[in-house]
Order: sequence, then structure tokens, then C-alpha cells
Amino acid sequence: MRHLLHRRWRLHEAFVKINGIKRGLWRAVDHIEHPVCLSLMGARLDVPVASREVTAPPRPSLMQIPSHKTDHCAFLRELYRRMKAIRVFEDTCVAAHKAGEMPGYIHSSAGQEAVPVGVCSALRTDDRITSTHRGHGHGLAKGSDLDGMMAELYGKEAGLCGGKGGSMHVADFSVGMLGANGIVAGGIPIACGAAQGLRLLGSDAIVACFFGDGAVNRGPFLEGMNWAAIYKLPVLFVCEDNTFSAFTHSSTTTAGPGPLARAESCGVSGERVDGNDVLAVHEAALRLSSEARAGGGPRFLWAKTYRFSGHVSVDPAAYRSQADLDAALAHDPLALARAKLAKAGLPEADIAALDSEVQADILRSQARARTLPYPHRAQAFMDVQDMGAPA
Repeated sequence: MRHLLHRRWRLHEAFVKINGIKRGLWRAVDHIEHPVCLSLMGARLDVPVASREVTAPPRPSLMQIPSHKTDHCAFLRELYRRMKAIRVFEDTCVAAHKAGEMPGYIHSSAGQEAVPVGVCSALRTDDRITSTHRGHGHGLAKGSDLDGMMAELYGKEAGLCGGKGGSMHVADFSVGMLGANGIVAGGIPIACGAAQGLRLLGSDAIVACFFGDGAVNRGPFLEGMNWAAIYKLPVLFVCEDNTFSAFTHSSTTTAGPGPLARAESCGVSGERVDGNDVLAVHEAALRLSSEARAGGGPRFLWAKTYRFSGHVSVDPAAYRSQADLDAALAHDPLALARAKLAKAGLPEADIAALDSEVQADILRSQARARTLPYPHRAQAFMDVQDMGAPA
């Protein structure tokens, strides 16, 4: 009996691994075609589908603004605006949840804004990203509609996922955001599957895979590194190291010199960067994503940052000292970006006006979301997966 149970568990594990790759493949393409399905049955995964032409030529970067090399101030202004929008959005949603008007739990990314903004500003509009349970900032940085994101967190029909995804499972395929994920490290095999799908389609787009420091101790991390390295997949793995794995300091649970060393042990090269310096993150992500896009295989970015809030909106974070928090606040990524913007020549009055504009936009979006209808209960029977169901 024990042998049979063990065998059943191993089969279950294999199913979970394959299913993660399959989900990534499905999300990478607009229409499922036979070559993709054939690849799941053993076809060569490193050979593009010959019958398809290479997709559109490289598209402009997400930000749609002048390069920082030609208009440094305009570039910094947009980076700062996106970071400020994420911070205000997160703080607004936490307050709404505590007031009892937003369902579920809110995992705030306040303090980590430089990572998603720095990375996504180095991506193209056709590049994909996978996210985590702390994913609002990733979606907003990639270009998700603010009103759609706010409505989704309120559970309204006008949300990005029709009110069904909520905070931890929001997705926006229109900007290549393949979804947040409530499973630690769950986005890693999806990113590998999406990258495999892009290669099969002959595209030169890449996938940026966000995950936290806690994910490096999970099985999918090693599986994803190994898979991506073997097939030289165009994935930029981004370890958003915010110091804590839920309620535990990562240093007490992670052996060895850190996430980058683990990636390098699989032959995946990368860099460590100050995750609170948005320009440093952008420049590192631009280098690494360019290498992955050119066929150099996967790359790894270890961004060291800090989570200002507790794990969830109701967590007082009593497991850390005030001194540690004060030290982190002194290195606030938003304040650092603001100082760079002032140094670049934008007057303080203009920065203050930008702050007010962002604040007003978030509050307007929240007010709108409050008035929107919830999904009709008939919607509960829509969007239900039926692939693989018995005939």
C-alpha cells in the first residue's frame, strides 16, 4: 500500500510540473495550434515551427518616451510617475481593505516599486511577464489599465478579469501580463512554458519572470532554471528579494550565498543590483534582457529591496524591529527616484504637481470602482476550463 501511495504521489508531482509548462504555452499564444500541442507529446521543443513566419519586428519600449540617453529628465519623470502610482495604489487598497470595502487580502508591494518599474521599462510591449501574489505593481508597471486593476480588486465586473481574479490572481493578457499567482514559485514554470511557446512561434519576444526570495527554496525554482538553461529559453528571471518570506527573515531559511549563486549553478548567468535604485534596475534589466533576446539563453537579476508593509494588509509585522524598518525607509526607492529627478532639472513645484496628479487619479479610479456593478451570478459558469474534459 505504501508503495502504491508513493507512486501515486510521484505521478501527481509530474502532472503538476507538466501542467505548469502547459499553462505557460497556452498563455504565450493567442490561438492554440497543432504544432504546440504536438510539442507536449514529445516533439522537439528547441526547434521553431517552420510553417510560421517570424512575428512583427521589434516594437518600441513599453514607456513610449524618449530614451534616458536623449532625454534623461523625461525618462526619469515617467519612471517616477509609475513608481508613485504603484505606491499610492497600494496604500489606497490597503486602507480600503482595512475599512472593509475591498474583499480578500491585499499583499502590498510598497517599498519595492523600483523593481517592476525598472524591469518593465526595459521590456517591449510584446514581451510577457509572470507575477506573484504581490503583483499589482507588476501589472501597473507593464501597462495595465489603472481603472481595470482597481475594479478587479473591488471584485467588479469591469475589472481586468471580470472581478474573478481579485488581488492574487489578476491577469492582463492585453499587455502580456500572464497572471499573478498565489503559489510561491508558481509563475516560474509558467514563464518557461510561455518562453517555449514564443520560440515555437518564431517570436523574439522574451518573458520576465518575477518571484520573491522565498521561491528559491521551492522545487519549481530549480526545475525552471534547469529547463530554461537546457533549452536556452528567452527568460529574464527576476528575484525580487524583499528580505522576508512571508513572516520569516529569509536569512534564517536560505542556505548558501544567495539566489544568484543558485542560478549560476545551473549555468544561468546574471547580476545583483540595488533593487531600490530604479535606474540601476533598468540598466541591468536592459543588458540582461538584450542578451536573452539575442539567443544567449536565460538571465538572472537579483534585486535586493525591502517590503515596507507586513506580509498582508492585516499583518502588523511584529517580527521585525523598528530600527530595521527605519533603516529601510531611509533608502526609500521613491525618495531616491525623486532626488534623481530633481538633480536632472525638474523643478520641485513640477514634482509636487505630478504627485498631486497621481494621487487624484488613484482616488478618482477608486471612486469609480465603488459605483460599478458586481458580476451577475450567471458569470460564475463562464470562463470555466473544459480542455481535456470527457467527450
